[in-house]
Amino acid sequence: MVPRDEVIELLQTLIRNACVNDGTPDSGHEHRSVSTLESYFGAPGTVIESHPGRQNLVYRVEGTTPGAPALLLLPHLDVVPASGDGWTYDPFAATRADGYVWGRGAVDMLNVTAAMAAVFRRYLSGELSPLPGDLVFAATADEEAGSVLGAEHLVAEHWDLVKCDYLLCEVANPSFMTPDGPVLPVTVAEKGPAWRRMRARGRSGHGSQPYGTSNALVPLATALARLAEAPMPVDITAEWMTFVQGLKLDPDLEIRLLDPDLVDGAIEDLAVEDPIFARWVHACTHLTVTPTVLNAGFKANVVPEAADGEVDVRKLPGQDEADVDDHFRKVMGPDLSGEIEVEPFLAFPANASPFAGALWEAIGDAAEVVAGHRRLLPAITPVATDARFFRARDVVAYGVGLFDDDATFGGMLSMFHGDDERVSEESVGRTTEMLALTLQRFGVRTG
Repeated sequence: MVPRDEVIELLQTLIRNACVNDGTPDSGHEHRSVSTLESYFGAPGTVIESHPGRQNLVYRVEGTTPGAPALLLLPHLDVVPASGDGWTYDPFAATRADGYVWGRGAVDMLNVTAAMAAVFRRYLSGELSPLPGDLVFAATADEEAGSVLGAEHLVAEHWDLVKCDYLLCEVANPSFMTPDGPVLPVTVAEKGPAWRRMRARGRSGHGSQPYGTSNALVPLATALARLAEAPMPVDITAEWMTFVQGLKLDPDLEIRLLDPDLVDGAIEDLAVEDPIFARWVHACTHLTVTPTVLNAGFKANVVPEAADGEVDVRKLPGQDEADVDDHFRKVMGPDLSGEIEVEPFLAFPANASPFAGALWEAIGDAAEVVAGHRRLLPAITPVATDARFFRARDVVAYGVGLFDDDATFGGMLSMFHGDDERVSEESVGRTTEMLALTLQRFGVRTG
């Protein structure tokens, strides 16, 4: 049994390290948490620095049985920015209050990072006997900005260090209550990013004399507005069908959530009671297109001759880059499609793992002990995780944790990149116990 306070104290230190990734190469400072983990483990690991200060930390405990499958624990160390406005406590103070640890990264994903580290420490120190196959721990940088300096770099340039057959990472979700009792979501699939950069060019002039100029801002702003306002294509995937059917919902609601022609109405009804959950349902059933950045001009009295924008696009399993391009052309129309350049700058296919096999059953074994049941629910997440680089190499990847009974799905979602991010101390303890038992049972099932 891993002492809960040990994990909480490590979580607090990771939060206080403030490894804030704002998307620029010189942010992140993951070296702080790499130093914390090396000290916590009491042994140096292999440090891969892909950019000054952007460090990844890897350890491997060799297994006892040649040919047995290797398991990788894959947490990330960086967090998104937090201004502190709207927070009850300083987002980087890691305050313990009211049974929670408060701070940026508490649920995304430093709670799981700390739990994974605490469990792995027992294998690294020899307190626990090695698994049949290798057990790898890789704490990564840059997950919050596309993973170019983190998991992508490790897989592309240092595969020998992180090579594995199975992995555990994010996203960990609270349980759902159904008529048959609680079910534990296990993330088995994720949407693929298909971000687009858009550019418009014009002809400059004095802002007081716009006649005869060509304002690059106007067509780009129009195109972005059209993309934001247009209905987003619906796709009911096999992953979504399995998830909805596992919730044992009212039959009428289930039918509507699985019908492409009815799902939008169902989402509107869900939003009355739980708007955050409704937003997640929308993301899991649509190609989503979200304009997020617009840059144009440099002075109020100068007509901008150039304008640039960025759009967050996420593909469902089965959708590809051609689907994205087709949607952009249709929505912008012939008047803007020929005037605005559109190019991808972060593209990765949606991906999924089968929900069967040794690791899936080991998670069920652990849930049966810690949660009192083995009702696992395969789930898709609309966000991209580091798992995608490993699934591209046929690694089976899941995200799982175990929250306290009061945690809700909508409540957890609201804290991802939001104000007052926090995790209960009970959830930290249960997730640690869940992971420890999962590894133990994985060893039994692969021995």
